Amino acid sequence: MSVDLESLATIGGGRVIGDETVTVSSCSLDSKAIAAGGLFAALPGTRVHGAQFAGGTEAAAILTDEAGLQHLQEAGERRPIIVVEDIRAVLGLIAAEIYEHPTKSLTVIAVTGTSGKTTTSYLLEAGLLHAGYKVGLIGTTGTRINRTPVPTKLTTPEAPTLQELFARMLAEGVTHVVMEVSSHALELGRVRGTHFKVGGFSNLSQDHLDFHPTMEDYFGAKAALFDGPQSAASAVICVDDEWGKRMLERAAGKPRTVVATTAAEQAQQLADAVDATLVTATQTGTEVTGEQHVDMNFAGQQHSFELPMPGRFNIANAALATGMAAAVGVDVEQFLAGIERVAVPGRMERIDRGQEFVAVVDYAHKPAAVAAVLDTLRGQLEGTDGRLAVVVGAGGDRDSSKRPLMGAAAAERADLVVVTDDNPRSEDPATIRAAVIEGAREASSTTDIREVGSRAAAIDEAVRWAAPGDAVIVVGKGHEVGQIIGDETVHFDDREELARALDEKLAGNAPQENARYGDTVEKEQA
Repeated sequence: MSVDLESLATIGGGRVIGDETVTVSSCSLDSKAIAAGGLFAALPGTRVHGAQFAGGTEAAAILTDEAGLQHLQEAGERRPIIVVEDIRAVLGLIAAEIYEHPTKSLTVIAVTGTSGKTTTSYLLEAGLLHAGYKVGLIGTTGTRINRTPVPTKLTTPEAPTLQELFARMLAEGVTHVVMEVSSHALELGRVRGTHFKVGGFSNLSQDHLDFHPTMEDYFGAKAALFDGPQSAASAVICVDDEWGKRMLERAAGKPRTVVATTAAEQAQQLADAVDATLVTATQTGTEVTGEQHVDMNFAGQQHSFELPMPGRFNIANAALATGMAAAVGVDVEQFLAGIERVAVPGRMERIDRGQEFVAVVDYAHKPAAVAAVLDTLRGQLEGTDGRLAVVVGAGGDRDSSKRPLMGAAAAERADLVVVTDDNPRSEDPATIRAAVIEGAREASSTTDIREVGSRAAAIDEAVRWAAPGDAVIVVGKGHEVGQIIGDETVHFDDREELARALDEKLAGNAPQENARYGDTVEKEQA
């Protein structure tokens, strides 16, 4: 569809400099990706203004702000320009118009929260596919259209990419889209112009405080999915934490579903008070493989199913996914049958090479998430002599206040903590590790704490330590296949490295204490 600039300027509350009858049929804020005949969105950047890159594009027109207009006029730009006050505030609306508002013809299901978004979205995808729907998935691990991967970079893509994806999904027969919606996306307006049938909230804990000044600001950004101009038509809220109870209030005025895996009686009272549907779920048993037997009460109806992943937090994710599916008319029994076969990359993913101990990779990169996965493994070891090891680090150029909390969460629960590098980015890796170690030492004087800078060597360290009956988990990167060091991303996959270390141990040729890498190992013995 081609849309004239006058119409787009009206949507954005702006004005057109030049020929307002010019039409555009696509939109992008990537100067290298903009197609001929498209609209280039030139946003202000932290170092330079995007308008400086407009000259090298084949765009038919440019969308920018007053500062961008000045750059363009000084450069002698002759193409028509739409000028708006705040580009991000209107870009989603403009992109949706260009791509013919595809989400009006799709059932879009949005998941937000600090932890659990990816697992919940995979559960939704699996259940919906089993129920016979054609499904699109957008999230941290990438995008899939009817199970086929599509490359994307962000958890929630920028607005033009997102609307183009929706249009492509619709053209390929997709009926339901499951997407993770990050706080960044909500704050930056990436989902403006998207029509959500239902929004789900998992939980809130410390993260992204490099972007949001306070936890209240972080909560407010998430709440935009439930009470802002981009809010969903209905809400499914997990009330296992206090933030969930507050979010339930923010979702007033629309159909609501309350999800709880703890304090069922209190949850019933909350649901009754706001005339909401109640979903509760409890674990009734576990298998040595980590599979959980779960009983779920959905609006008074009892359902039993097998959840093929460990962790009580995953019961909450499953209950949230079920509530959201039901909110858009999916049969609960069909949905639950589908999630019994789900596998989520890098989420409590077991690596089995024939070793006599448990080896797991998980994406946990927040203090609460680290605590949750370690509590899960500790629970599986209960009643045995099994010990628990964790390989943990923290990302650079991100919320530095959570680093000691990561170390503390690990040291309070594990017998061995190997502190290593995550994605140091532009920061000094040793400084990041020192903050994690400081938190670990303050939290426990009995835990064995070691520092191994090389992530591969750190994994070797934990695997060499492990004996039959123990458990080893590598946290922080999960599904990721690259490590960001400075401005470079080098190939690194925790799952591959853990498998390699296990193979070497089983073959009897595992490297001696750090001989392979020459790293210094610092130990604190009990």
